[in-house]
Amino acid sequence: MNKAPALSVLDLVPVSEGTAPSDAIRRVGDLARLAEKLDYARIWYAEHHALPSVACSAPELLIGHAASVTQRIRVGSGGIMLPNHPSLRVAENFHTLRALYPNRIDLGVGRAPGGVPNVPRALRAAPGEMFGQQLAELYAYSAPDWSQVMDPSTEVHAVPADAGLPPMWLLGSSGASARMAGAAGLGYAFATHFSPTPAAPAMRTYRESFQPSDEHFPAPHAILCVAVICAPTDEEARYLAGSMELAWVRMQSNQFPPLPSPEAAAAYQYGYESEALERFRKLAVIGSPTTVRERLLDLARDNQADELMLITNVWDHVLRLRSYELVAEAMRAGASAVSAE
Repeated sequence: MNKAPALSVLDLVPVSEGTAPSDAIRRVGDLARLAEKLDYARIWYAEHHALPSVACSAPELLIGHAASVTQRIRVGSGGIMLPNHPSLRVAENFHTLRALYPNRIDLGVGRAPGGVPNVPRALRAAPGEMFGQQLAELYAYSAPDWSQVMDPSTEVHAVPADAGLPPMWLLGSSGASARMAGAAGLGYAFATHFSPTPAAPAMRTYRESFQPSDEHFPAPHAILCVAVICAPTDEEARYLAGSMELAWVRMQSNQFPPLPSPEAAAAYQYGYESEALERFRKLAVIGSPTTVRERLLDLARDNQADELMLITNVWDHVLRLRSYELVAEAMRAGASAVSAE
C-alpha cells in the first residue's frame, strides 16, 4: 500500500462490570465526539442481542444519537444482521437516517444472528440462506424506479424515497461474503477482531471480483476490523488488555458477563482456556503507541486494507477513550515522519 490506511471505530458499547448497561449507552456520544475530533473516518455500531456484555441491541438508534452529537464523521452499522429484520424495515430506517444526516450514514449488513442461540427464534429471523434474497429485496424497495423491479401491484417502496440507501458494506468473518461484495460493487469489511480465519485471501477475492457500481464505490474499499488496546507503555497495555482477553475466553464457552476489571482478569487462573487465550492474543494488537502503529501498518499492508476499524474494549471508560487518542496520534505522527523523508 502506498499510503497510510484511514482509521475508524467499531463500538460494541461494552458494559463494564460494576456499571449499568444504560451507563454504557449514555457514553456512546463521548466516543463519537472524540473520534470526530481525532479525524477518524467513521464510527459504526454492531447489532447484538441478549448479551449482558454489550449494549448494542438497537444500532439504528445509536447511529441516530451519534450523528446528532457530531457534525462530520460518518456513522453507520457494523452491522445490521439482515436475517433478523424485514428488508423493507431496514430500507425505511436507513432512508430516514440518510434524510436526517445527508452524506454521513453507512449501512453495513451481515448474515449472522448476533446473539445467544435463541435470538433468531425470538426475533422471528429468516434463515441465513435467504441473505442473498433479502439483499436483493433491500435494493428493490429502494430503487429510484421501484416499479421496474418490484411487482407494481404491491405498491410497496421505502420512504422517504428521495433519500435512498446509503453506501452499503457486506461484513464477513470467513470470506464467504467477499465475492458477493465485489460482484455487487459494495464495500467489504472483514472481522479479524474475532475471526481466526486469515483475512488476506478474502480481501484478495473481494478486489479481484469487484465491479464498479455507483458513485459510492467506483473502486473497491476494504476495511479490516482489528481489536486494539493502546497505552503509554507495552506493560500497561497488556495489563488493560486482560479484561478483553478474559471476556474473549468466556465467550468461547458461551458466557457473556460484563467486561471484567483488569484486576479481576489478572487474578483469574487460566486452565484449559489457555489455548483460546493464545489464539486471541494473536488476533489483537496490544501495546504502546509505537508498537501499535507498526503492527497496524503491517496488518494494513499484508491484507490490502484501505481502512482499519478499531474495536477497543477497556474496563475504564476514560482509558478506553485514551487508547483511541493514542492510536490516532501515533498514526498521524508516523505519517508525518514518512512525509518529511
